[in-house]
Amino acid sequence: MRNTFADTLYEGAKSDPRLCVVVADISPAGSMEKLREEYPKRFVNTGVAEQIMIGMCAGMAMRGLKPFAYTIATFALFRPYEFVRDDLCYQDLPVTVVGIGGGVTYSQLGGTHHAMEDVSLACGLPNMRVLAPCDPQETREATKWCMDQAGGPRYLRLGKAGEKTLTSEAEPWEFGKVRLLKYGMNACVLGYGPILQLAMDIPRVAVYSLHTLKPLDRDGIASIIRRYARVLVLEESVPFLAQAVKAIAFDIGAKCEIVTLSLRDEFLHVYGSHAEVLKAHGITSEAIREKLNA
Repeated sequence: MRNTFADTLYEGAKSDPRLCVVVADISPAGSMEKLREEYPKRFVNTGVAEQIMIGMCAGMAMRGLKPFAYTIATFALFRPYEFVRDDLCYQDLPVTVVGIGGGVTYSQLGGTHHAMEDVSLACGLPNMRVLAPCDPQETREATKWCMDQAGGPRYLRLGKAGEKTLTSEAEPWEFGKVRLLKYGMNACVLGYGPILQLAMDIPRVAVYSLHTLKPLDRDGIASIIRRYARVLVLEESVPFLAQAVKAIAFDIGAKCEIVTLSLRDEFLHVYGSHAEVLKAHGITSEAIREKLNA
C-alpha cells in the first residue's frame, strides 16, 4: 500500500507542481525514491521532528502548496497531535497526514509502534477527514482524492506492504460512501483497512469496505444493517466503528444482530508476525466465522 501511495503521488507530482511531501525520519530510499530524486525541492526529511513536519506542512499549505506529511502512523499523529489540531484542523488547511502501518502492522516493534487508537483520535478532530483504504487499489483512489482537494486536512491510514488486492470485483470507489467488495446473503462483515482480507474467503458472507470513516456514511450503514440478519463490525483498532454502527442501529430500530471484533483495550506484550499479534487480540478468520456462525 505504501508503494502504491508513493507511485500515485509521484505521478500526480509530474503535472501538479504544488504537490510535495515532508517525511519524519522514515527511509526515503524505498517507495519515495523517485519523487525525491526527480523533485528534490519538493521532498523534505525533517528527521525525528514530527512536530516540525506538521508545522512545516501548515506553512507550505498557507503558501498555496499541497503537502503530504508522511511517516509511521504513531509518529504521524500521536507525537504531533497538538500541532495537527491547532496548525492544520483549526485553520482548515489542505494537508494530508499519512500514517503508515495502521493498527498493529508493525507487530515486531511493540506498543510504541502500534497505532491502535489513531482512528478514534483522528475522527475526533474538527475539520479532519479520515480515510482507511483496504488494499492497493483503494489506496490509489484515496490518494488521488487527497491530491485533488483544495481545502481541509485529511488523515490517510495505510497498511505497510504486501497487502492483497480485495477490490477487483468491487463497486466503484467514491469518497464518503461504503463499498461492497463481495456479495453474500444472510450475514455481512463491515469494516475498513487490510484486515478485511480475513473475511473475503468465507462463503455466503458479504464484505463491505467503509474506507471513509469521516464523514461516516450513515445512510449506507443503515441500509446494510436493515438488509442482513447478522452484521460483524471488523476493525484493526480499538472500538470506534462498532460503537457508531450500534448507535445507528439503535436510531433506526434495526432488528439485526450486531457482533464485533476489534483490538483489545490493552497493550499486549506479544511480539511476532502481524497475524500472531492479531491472533493475540482474538482477530482471526476462524473467529469471524464463529461470530457469524458461518
